[in-house]
Amino acid sequence: MEKEKLSDRVAAKIRQDIKEKKYQPGEKIPAEPELMKIYAVGRSSVREAIKSLAMTGILEVRQGDGTYIREAGPDITMDQRIRNADFDEINAVRILLEEEIVRLATVNHTPKDLEEIALHLADRKQAILAEDREACTNADIAFHLAIANASGNSVLCGLYQTFTQTIRAFFAKRELLGLGNFAMSHHLHEDLYNAIRTKKKNLALEITRHILNNNY
Repeated sequence: MEKEKLSDRVAAKIRQDIKEKKYQPGEKIPAEPELMKIYAVGRSSVREAIKSLAMTGILEVRQGDGTYIREAGPDITMDQRIRNADFDEINAVRILLEEEIVRLATVNHTPKDLEEIALHLADRKQAILAEDREACTNADIAFHLAIANASGNSVLCGLYQTFTQTIRAFFAKRELLGLGNFAMSHHLHEDLYNAIRTKKKNLALEITRHILNNNY
């Protein structure tokens, strides 16, 4: 776990350095020994970080030459851009999406939609009580997807679906913190359901912002 945690930190620092223009697109990054000194970690952590960044398209490893910052271009897909983004960027877009989704859901939901949202809300609570992290993650994502479906806008629902893998990855990185965040925010999820059910749009939006601004 510790090695994975260190490699994630190195990957995040490299992304930040790229964002701050310390490394330019098309530029070759320092070799492993220098990266080990820069980020104060071992070789395995550096290699794992480079591997993960190469898989997401941020870096390009050229055998016998070195590792380069990949230049963004038209061949970079939206999925790659999402996977390359840091959590703050993802969360900002997610807030925009969910605010519109919740606004529409308060107006367009059907009785069947409410049943589906309530079902996943109950599953979320049960998973918290059972201290089952995977089940809690699944129920939380399903809850928000059910709200997206209740919006009645298939495009918005599809866009939100795209973010679920990123959201799931964030929950996985937060694993060492236990279920505290899920448990502490459950009453807000219950309040959100009730606000949507009773068509209280402004309250639903306020709760949504509170959930997403405190989900670190």
